[in-house]
Amino acid sequence: MTFAETPVLENACVRLEPLSHAHAPDLAEASAVGDLSSLVYTRIPAPDAVAEEVDRRLALQAQGAMAPWAVVDPRDDRAIGMTTYMNFDEPNRRVEIGSTWLARAAHGTAINPAAKLLLLERGFDVLGCIAVELRTDRRNAQSRAAIAKLGAHQDGILRRHLIMPDGYLRDTVVFSILAQEWPKAREGLLARLRID
Repeated sequence: MTFAETPVLENACVRLEPLSHAHAPDLAEASAVGDLSSLVYTRIPAPDAVAEEVDRRLALQAQGAMAPWAVVDPRDDRAIGMTTYMNFDEPNRRVEIGSTWLARAAHGTAINPAAKLLLLERGFDVLGCIAVELRTDRRNAQSRAAIAKLGAHQDGILRRHLIMPDGYLRDTVVFSILAQEWPKAREGLLARLRID
C-alpha cells in the first residue's frame, strides 16, 4: 500500500472516488457556478481547464506524487469538487491534505468536514501517519477557520512561499494534526457530523 493509492472512501455525507476523466463534466459545472476560478487566494480550474487539471493530477499520481479524489455528493452522485493527498513523506509517515476545492453550494455544509474525516481516518488508521498537514493561503480566513475547526494546530507560516498565477507572493499557513491528537479530533468531527 502506498500513499498514492486512491480507494473509494465514503460515509453518510460524502463519497471520495478515484479522480477520473468521467468526473470532468460535473467538475466543470461545479467550477462555473460563482466563478470559483477567479478567487485569488486559491487555485481552482476554470470550467474549460478542468480536463487539463484532471490530467495534471493523474500524471502526478502516476509518478507516485499525489493521490487525487473527486468529491461526490451521494445525494445525486455528482462530482462537486476535488481533494488530494500531496507532499508525501512516506519514510517519516507524513502527508498533506490539499488542493481541495468544492462547489459554492457545498460551502458551509457537512461535505468538507466529512471528506476531511475520511482522509484523516485513512491517514492515521490505515497509513499509520505520525502527522497529517493542511495548508492554506494566509488571506483565506474561511479556510483557516475551517482547518482549525477540524482540530488542527497552526505550526507556522511559510512567508513568500508560492508565486500565485497573478504574481502575488503567497504566505502559506501550515497546520497539522498529530497521531496522538487524532482521537480527540476524530471525536470532534463525529460529534459535528453525527455519524458513526
